[in-house]
Amino acid sequence: MGEPLKAGATAPMEESLQYSLLLEQLVGEKRGPRPLLPVGVPGFPSPQQSPEQRRMERVMESCGFKATLACVGGFVLGGAFGVFTAGIDTNVGFDPKDPYRTPTAKEVLRDMGQRGASYAKNFAIVGAMFSCTECLVESYRGKSDWKNSVISGCITGGAIGFRAGLKAGVIGCGGFAAFSAAIDYYLR
Repeated sequence: MGEPLKAGATAPMEESLQYSLLLEQLVGEKRGPRPLLPVGVPGFPSPQQSPEQRRMERVMESCGFKATLACVGGFVLGGAFGVFTAGIDTNVGFDPKDPYRTPTAKEVLRDMGQRGASYAKNFAIVGAMFSCTECLVESYRGKSDWKNSVISGCITGGAIGFRAGLKAGVIGCGGFAAFSAAIDYYLR
């Protein structure tokens, strides 16, 4: 270690990071300027982005990433919603052949899992369809406004409803477009 200190002597300064030196580098006189470019909100400059940041921004703004994110989010949300609705449904585990029999925990959990998986799949598909369609419509139009969500809602709802016929497709288009417009109105 070293020699013991004599009475009245002070310990030598250790070469460790001191709080005051750190503050001086971060907010004090020795703080260096950050390069700023006049982009973004007018009057407020923003820091220059590195090539990696620009690349990540392009990836995160791509239609594929948005669709994947909506698919995963829809899967999680749909699964949770399916398990919740199965948990409050009185017919889970119900056997029509023997209506007085109480279902076992295993049967109830199996039904909850099946309903959760079904809802998760459906929510994931609808989320991915809507997100991808909205991104493509926005890219085509070159604008980001409420019309994109209404158009993509109509396309998504029409595609889902069209499996049951033309009338169901038209109703699905109108219903999903109205729902998208209402959500867009409240979120923006």
